[in-house]
Amino acid sequence: MCGIVGAVAQRNVVPILIEGLSRLEYRGYDSAGIAILDGEIRRVRAVGRVAEMQQKAGAVNLNGHVGIGHTRWATHGGVTESNAHPHVSCGEIAVVHNGIIENHEAQRQKLKGLGYVFESQTDTEVIAHLIHHYFKQGNDLFTATRKAAAELVGAYAIAVVALNEPEIMVCARQGCPLLIGLGEGENFVASDVSAILSVTRRVIYMEDGDVAELRQSGIKLVDGQGKPAERKVHLSEVSLASMELGPYTHFMQKEIHEQPRALTDTLEAVIDEGRFSTQLFGKDAAEVFAQADSILILAAGTSYYAGLTAKYWLESIARIPTTVEIASEYRYRESVPNPRQLIITISQSGETLDTMEALKHAKALGQELTLAICNVHESAIPRASKLVFYTRAGAEIGVASTKAFTTQLIALFILAATLAKTRGLLTAEEEQKHLEAMRYLPSSVQHALNLEPQIREWAKAFASKQHALFLGRGIHYPIALEGALKLKEISYIHAEAYPAGELKHGPLALVDRDMPVVVIAPNDALLEKVKSNMQEVSARGGELFVFADLDSHFTASEGVHVIRTPRNVGVLSPILHSIPVQLLAYHAALLRGTDVDKPRNLAKSVTVE
Repeated sequence: MCGIVGAVAQRNVVPILIEGLSRLEYRGYDSAGIAILDGEIRRVRAVGRVAEMQQKAGAVNLNGHVGIGHTRWATHGGVTESNAHPHVSCGEIAVVHNGIIENHEAQRQKLKGLGYVFESQTDTEVIAHLIHHYFKQGNDLFTATRKAAAELVGAYAIAVVALNEPEIMVCARQGCPLLIGLGEGENFVASDVSAILSVTRRVIYMEDGDVAELRQSGIKLVDGQGKPAERKVHLSEVSLASMELGPYTHFMQKEIHEQPRALTDTLEAVIDEGRFSTQLFGKDAAEVFAQADSILILAAGTSYYAGLTAKYWLESIARIPTTVEIASEYRYRESVPNPRQLIITISQSGETLDTMEALKHAKALGQELTLAICNVHESAIPRASKLVFYTRAGAEIGVASTKAFTTQLIALFILAATLAKTRGLLTAEEEQKHLEAMRYLPSSVQHALNLEPQIREWAKAFASKQHALFLGRGIHYPIALEGALKLKEISYIHAEAYPAGELKHGPLALVDRDMPVVVIAPNDALLEKVKSNMQEVSARGGELFVFADLDSHFTASEGVHVIRTPRNVGVLSPILHSIPVQLLAYHAALLRGTDVDKPRNLAKSVTVE
């Protein structure tokens, strides 16, 4: 959600900024812009895609050694060019900003009283004028930015340039991701490492309160107290190849088909070890797990559904009481803290603001046993957690999560098995059985991907519909929820999911010939119950689309369509059955002509409330 890129170099930075913004398109945005120091602040902005802004920049021959760029996802103010970033104050200060400034209205009134004229509806313009206010009092840009930042309430990542200090750029972070890229005779800033991979892999992750000054020759960085701070330099493992489409039409399609490899990579350490080890979660994991008497999972969106699935594993395999909460709800209610409760946060990016703030809230209540499940190394949530398990899904560009979801699931299963072992509840025979199931999982997922031609045919029945219903029971109910989410996210078909047993308690009233009903129905203990629920749909004229497996013994008939996965993978079945619902959503969206990778109104990494 929103993207920042900036550069200070001996060469023209405009191509670097434009390429960086193009790499950030997956995060979700509705306008883009850049500002360059070239004897004046030269700015180009456009509503729409980066390509449109690039055309405008080319038309006016932008060229400069210092510049900042931004992709905006509208929060304060509509989607207009005047609201697009960068924002400029008095022709002397230019700013780009991710996040939300909560006290912007009070600051706006104060600045108007000081004579500043506002040209936009954004909270960001407040930052530009506030920095200018301190800058014109004789402060250098670095000091002016620090003073302005001290007055801001809310979340922000900002990059600032000044006409009268044309050799530097200043950046600051509070609550929103921001990193510095280190080059040879040039330095960069970005909200996401993907924006600067073409110019450097050496990055410093800024921490809350940090303010940095970037020059060609190096950087200066202070912490929230203004003291010089040393931050570790990391070598990014993200590859440029993972950011390219290759032979695929969409990133979502590519990422769906990358799941066998993503699962293999995530499982590698466990399979190589040949056992479930607490060391997989960090050096302190054995001690933390020994203290934990219950679990609270905090997450949002797809990650929340991964948590709901994990609840079944954690309680059935590890016999540990587990609660799953939506992160944005948890932090705003009165809860009963338990210092022996393990707090698990799940986030693909590791920067999801709601989840990060929920983690901070839990820790403020004295709950210090924390574990992050995350796909991005050294992101904010892992850094704030005592333990971490990194999934190895690789870069995920499509807004609708696919491979990040299934790798989260396998990570959570590994956790359940590891906890069961530490609690003396997993026999050596059961451990080997689980390990064997995991070894075969990537090939089973590949077999599920091979069902794509059949699922593509099913999608034709959905493309003309406005509503759909998804049903599942037990551990497959969260997969029904995930299937409904995927369909509504990218095809804009209204979809809901229910436990199949709840059908007669309300949703059955919606069932008719225009409401396709998707059923997740593998061969498990609840299969016969699911079959009874399906009969309730058929009796009302509903059309059923059933994802089963070879052992489910379903027979296709008029109004009942059946696709079987090639094998039943037992306790790992939720992971396998995630694949068909992803493919169904993808092909329904294709037929409806939507923007699959960038669905309207949504963003990849939600870093504002």
